[in-house]
Amino acid sequence: MSKEIVPQEVLASKIVFIRGQKAMLDRDLSALYGVETKMLNRAVRRNIERFPGDFMFRLTRQEYAEILRCQFGTLRHGQHSKYLSFAFSENGVAMLSSVLKSRRAIEVNIQIMRTFTKIRQLLSTHADLRRKLEEMEKKYDYQFKIVFDTIKSLIAEPEKPKKRIGFLVEEKSAGHAAF
Repeated sequence: MSKEIVPQEVLASKIVFIRGQKAMLDRDLSALYGVETKMLNRAVRRNIERFPGDFMFRLTRQEYAEILRCQFGTLRHGQHSKYLSFAFSENGVAMLSSVLKSRRAIEVNIQIMRTFTKIRQLLSTHADLRRKLEEMEKKYDYQFKIVFDTIKSLIAEPEKPKKRIGFLVEEKSAGHAAF
């Protein structure tokens, strides 16, 4: 196996979940490939017939803001690109290998494809484990219910906390006088 150019953890952190699929942003891909984002996008535009809508799409302003907010915490006006990023699905990333010809781009692309595969395997392992637990639960009686419930809670995907709208007013304690 060839030596990794980019650590697996870095690649995995660049994969975002958007529009119901795993994707990577043009700016992250260009940094990994060692090219400017505008050069990557220019190569894609020259070969646009290779990138149908399920391979590549432009983010909306809201999607772009949400991704940046997740990655950087807060947005500051004028600090980020004036162009909305392109997102490349797994198939789109694979297609990039036919557009970008540099040695580094080819090697990084191989690593990215392996990362997508590992993520898919992890997700399927969770699904298999959940299915096997449900089968076992049907076989055994009530005394093991607590064990199965605990295991299910450990492998369950965490729920996203709901965003509260508005603000909270703290009540004054009885010991403080209101002015």
